[in-house]
Amino acid sequence: MARRRFFVEAVRDERAEVAGETAEHLRRVLRVEAGQRFEISDNQSVYLAEVEGFQKDRVLFRVLERLEVEAPPVRVILLASLIKFDRFEWIVEKATELGVEAIVPVEAERSEKGLGKAAAKRVERWRRIALESSQQSRRSRLPEIEPCVSFQRALETVAACRIFLDEEHGAPPLVSVLPRAERRSPSDLVCLLVGPEGGWTGDERDAASAHEWTPVTLGPQILRAETAALAALAVIVSAWATPPRVPQRSLAPSPPESS
Repeated sequence: MARRRFFVEAVRDERAEVAGETAEHLRRVLRVEAGQRFEISDNQSVYLAEVEGFQKDRVLFRVLERLEVEAPPVRVILLASLIKFDRFEWIVEKATELGVEAIVPVEAERSEKGLGKAAAKRVERWRRIALESSQQSRRSRLPEIEPCVSFQRALETVAACRIFLDEEHGAPPLVSVLPRAERRSPSDLVCLLVGPEGGWTGDERDAASAHEWTPVTLGPQILRAETAALAALAVIVSAWATPPRVPQRSLAPSPPESS
């Protein structure tokens, strides 16, 4: 069974500590004792560490060794149009599990009135959700949770692969626009822009086309915004995680040479 992983603010002189809710969880729920081993991350590197002791509302760790971690198969920025906050929180949690590098809330034309202003007060909560999800899914780094941006600002995001998820008929399937397997690299940056409840307006589609975003579909069904975001993320991450096929050599014997 994999060790539990927790995030710490910093590792200094081979020591680290956690406080607040994480420390409370370790002490009250997991009932940790001195000498128990866990993995910790300072959002840069991952370490094997053991509990050294306790101090008020803190759990103290001593680092034993630095661990090798596998890099994500691809870098993904999710630009998600604002929807009702309980469902947007679900996007944050699950997108974090799927390995996104950053989540950017977007105020689209059909986002509910007031969500853009209210989002500023939710960013810290979304970051706490991302922290908990990162620890559960054993990420080595936390995703960035950015402040809300306008749709126009979202369109200016720079990446070699920019995908505009659209429910309109006529857009090609998502899998058909991804780079061929042999051209994919873990350093690739993919931006995925997902619409709100009710979908995009015609003006937004025109603007995305003018900014050279690639429209794609996930199929004939109309998906809820949060479903569409996570389904598309799963397709993208899975595509980059799949190694290119290597042609297999035939095992049939070669024909004899003619004399």
